[in-house]
Amino acid sequence: MDPSHIKKISVQVIILVISSTRTEKEDTAGKAIQTLFQDLSIPVIRTEIIPDNIEKIQNSLKRALTDANCVILTGGTGITHDDCTIEAVEPLLDKKMDGFGELFRLKSYAEIGTRTVLSRAVGGIMNGKAVFCIPGSKHAAELATRDIIIPEIYHILTHANR
Repeated sequence: MDPSHIKKISVQVIILVISSTRTEKEDTAGKAIQTLFQDLSIPVIRTEIIPDNIEKIQNSLKRALTDANCVILTGGTGITHDDCTIEAVEPLLDKKMDGFGELFRLKSYAEIGTRTVLSRAVGGIMNGKAVFCIPGSKHAAELATRDIIIPEIYHILTHANR
């Protein structure tokens, strides 16, 4: 791949932990994501815990996009009755990156097998900014962040802002 078309954009990250039960102390996924970015000197502006509520998720995402160009929502992507992150985020996306969810599930399959069918991970663009919805488990959050989001974030933001 020719990296010459990829701009070294300043990336600012906000992490939204979607959970009606986890506290800041119990949040392992958000902390793991934050550590991965900070280890590469990519600033994480803040991490917030948001309850499983479509309106609250949408409002928090819109606020986050005023301060950051990469927002990662971790949690609420499964199929339980209260999982609503995908329902909250997908209608707001300008463009969906189907390859993100597909690649995440492929990588997950190698580790957890057919249980990956429960994942509804999604990536997309909103107002020229990257939005990722990933599972709330620490391991899944690390996998998505380390193996897909971090390696591609400059590429994604370069193309999203052409």
